[in-house]
Amino acid sequence: MDISTSSFHRAHKVSLLRRQPSSPVNSVSVIGFSLPRISSPSLDKCLWKRRCSGLVRACVAVEEKTRTAIIRIGTRGSPLALAQAYETRAKLQAKHPELTEDGAIHIEIIKTTGDKILSQPLADIGGKGLFTKEIDEALINGHIDIAVHSMKDVPTYLPEKTILPCNLVREDVRDAFICLTAASLAELPAGSVVGTASLRRKSQILHKYPSLAVEENFRGNVQTRLSKLQGGKVHATLLALAGLKRLSMTENVASVLSLDEMLPAVAQGAIGIACRTDDDKMASYLASLNHEETRLAVACERAFLETLDGSCRTPIAGYAAKDEEGNCYFRGLVASPDGTRVLETSRKGPYVFEDMVKMGKDAGQELLSLAGPGFFGK
Repeated sequence: MDISTSSFHRAHKVSLLRRQPSSPVNSVSVIGFSLPRISSPSLDKCLWKRRCSGLVRACVAVEEKTRTAIIRIGTRGSPLALAQAYETRAKLQAKHPELTEDGAIHIEIIKTTGDKILSQPLADIGGKGLFTKEIDEALINGHIDIAVHSMKDVPTYLPEKTILPCNLVREDVRDAFICLTAASLAELPAGSVVGTASLRRKSQILHKYPSLAVEENFRGNVQTRLSKLQGGKVHATLLALAGLKRLSMTENVASVLSLDEMLPAVAQGAIGIACRTDDDKMASYLASLNHEETRLAVACERAFLETLDGSCRTPIAGYAAKDEEGNCYFRGLVASPDGTRVLETSRKGPYVFEDMVKMGKDAGQELLSLAGPGFFGK
């Protein structure tokens, strides 16, 4: 697919509706007024009726102002995160007519530490959990009812009092190559700089194309990274195809990398939705959205990641999918950060939760054994 420079001049704007502070309801003020004393019984009766009428109107107005949403969705504020929240809202409304009423679903934007600190690599400031911590806290504290996450940002452990029972249908898991001058990594001249914040991508790029260089603190949302690319800070970058599809920005893609060229991050392309452990109502809503095939694949991959004790300092990739025979086929990879060593393994077995989790763990144990002590520089 050819890329034209003009495609980067398109405006990709997301309008964020911010809730304004509730303004006082004028009719409420009647509650605090005392009416003048008038001796005429007929006038007293008339004024009393008016006063009561005002009180009724005030109560109705207060009720309208204080009515809360049935579901409050917590999300990061990036265009991609909002697209995922809107997708969740649309799916909920399609399944549950009562959620189509105005105000029934409210989207609450929560700025995370990972969004605030962009000048340092994630590994130096605490890892991927920085994209979920504040949202998890809002969920636990009852400020939101459900939390929508990119599953590849979710740590392998979940905070107490929360569960993640729902994965939406998975998008394309592959990575996309974005460049103004070349159609693939193989076409980049020696010395070209590829921007990425992912050690997984960095290690696989350098393993296959050691003549290239990698700028590893290439952070920011999709729009920011494309802007940096256009500004000449790097020659090319890699982005998750799933995110570009959800943002309707696939016109920026020069080519799509095969799974053999670039194995994806664990849970890439999957959206996860969490709720509190004691919230049966939300759990019921989420059960209606869950895509079980995706949930099981993500569980397999996360078992692999957890076994390897993966972090942002550890180049790890993993992908589980249903094959033509209906079985689970899993591929896993670990690498040294500089790409000089890459270890891979695979598993095949029944597409059943317990079997798939066991496959992920077994694959992780095998690679730990092969890697040996000190492989990741821990």
